[in-house]
Amino acid sequence: QVQLVESGGGLVQAGGSLRLSCAASERTFSSYAMGWFRQAPGKEREFVSAISRSGLSTDLADSVKGRFTISRDNAKNTVYLQMNSLNAEDTAVYYCAATQRAYYGGKNPPMYDYWGQGTQVTVFS
Repeated sequence: QVQLVESGGGLVQAGGSLRLSCAASERTFSSYAMGWFRQAPGKEREFVSAISRSGLSTDLADSVKGRFTISRDNAKNTVYLQMNSLNAEDTAVYYCAATQRAYYGGKNPPMYDYWGQGTQVTVFS
């Protein structure tokens, strides 16, 4: 069972950048499709980005396209979320998630079986 640990969250001014990392415990990391989700206070968890096992297929939510980039380094068992041009609406707890069910996990949270504990991102103006 893979364990996921997010890092890189914090407090950032609007317009700034952060890079989130999610380190996985499994050496078979390349067998997991990965995703990033976020949850703001009082809101449901929402899809942010997903990446296939190889990293060749990616997807982003419309709200972050052009600002966020997902990538992975299978040699380091880590997936990243580069976040640029942050705004107040990006404030949330960010979670990484993993699944072995498919090559690409997609946007649906139930598709993912493993979740990290989350990292807080707070954007102030």
